[in-house]
Amino acid sequence: MMPLYSFGLFLALLLSAPWWLVRMARGRYRAGLPQRLGRTPQSLLAYTHGHPTLWLHAVSVGELIAATPLIERLEAADAGTPVVISSTTDTGHQLARQRFPAPLPDASRVFYWPLDFAFAVRRVLSRVQPRALVLMESELWPRMIVEAHRRRIPIIVVNARISDRSLPRYRVLRWLWRPLLRRVTLILAQSEQDAERFRAIGAPEAAVRVTGNLKFDLHANADTPLVLSLREHLPPGAQVCVAGSTLAGEEAAVLGAFQQLVTQGLPLVLILAPRHPQRFDEVRDILTVSGLPWTARTQWSERPSALTSGSIFLLDSIGELASVYSLASVAFIGGSLVDRGGHNPLEAAQFGVPLVTGPFMQNFHAIHAELLAEQATLVAETQTFAATLRRLLTDGSAQTMGERARNVFARNAGATERCAQAIQEVLRAAQPRSQP
Repeated sequence: MMPLYSFGLFLALLLSAPWWLVRMARGRYRAGLPQRLGRTPQSLLAYTHGHPTLWLHAVSVGELIAATPLIERLEAADAGTPVVISSTTDTGHQLARQRFPAPLPDASRVFYWPLDFAFAVRRVLSRVQPRALVLMESELWPRMIVEAHRRRIPIIVVNARISDRSLPRYRVLRWLWRPLLRRVTLILAQSEQDAERFRAIGAPEAAVRVTGNLKFDLHANADTPLVLSLREHLPPGAQVCVAGSTLAGEEAAVLGAFQQLVTQGLPLVLILAPRHPQRFDEVRDILTVSGLPWTARTQWSERPSALTSGSIFLLDSIGELASVYSLASVAFIGGSLVDRGGHNPLEAAQFGVPLVTGPFMQNFHAIHAELLAEQATLVAETQTFAATLRRLLTDGSAQTMGERARNVFARNAGATERCAQAIQEVLRAAQPRSQP
């Protein structure tokens, strides 16, 4: 099975090489290339000093943010085992280095996830020496699973989920996943639906538990320097609409609705936060063409000035959106007006903010279903988007709706502690590893 998989992966990379080369020429995926090929950085070895580690992999920004309280909890429980963190994307790598700096300037606990080839995976496993491998959400790479299992390294999937979009592919490849999932020690699922999906594609019943969604435990700070400065410079009496994690095709709908509401006389400021940093320049161009007054966080923070009603604040930074939601009178959750499955609504829900999403929230199906059941969010199509925003900005019941969202967030807390306890159980029960 694995030779066939490796040949298929090599062929896919070969056929897509022109696309990757263009991306790398533009600066994407070029960083960390030696690490992706299995070369462990000396800075990581300077941090671990050759000691066995607990290796946690979070593919990008969203997974890393969700994993942050878990990493802190695991470190507090076992200070003698260094926790090292890998990511796939440049933005995830950058945020991990910001959140988890090493104590020495020449050391680092963050590195890039290797390509799923035997030579790269084996080399990294030999250097990192994990006591356990913790994978976030759906980061199931066949070669890594096989090689870790051969070394008797426990594999734990945390915040595990299978999206509606991915489920058909998993079912078609059940013959591949069944033997692989039998090598996974523990699957800690976000919901009972996710647990059933993992069992349906071959995960052993005893290996699957429902521990909840780590994202219910994310408590963002409402008093960050940026939030305090924005609060000071907002126009008196203005309401704030935060459009978070927007994707291509959504900014036009957001700006059209915003312009319509401002024309109708609503005192409103829009905070626009594109999902991907590589689109910041594109969104700047969109704002310039729109003719609407706007400023970017990267320039504004150097010399803050008063924001005006009817203006737009572009959040062209990483890792600040969650706290900025605390300013919102209403929040739009991006990735949902276009068919991309939506993004995390809980970052705004924790602050009691009324929510609006588009119709595409497959990636957060269970959370979104609960928010809908509690009448804590509204769903809008592109053509009804402006009217939905206006309803929440002018309807006195919106505050009650926001409180219902906060209650959904609060009563689902506790996944971090449940996952940490499960990981510690696995570590205590793990047999000593034999050296390859």
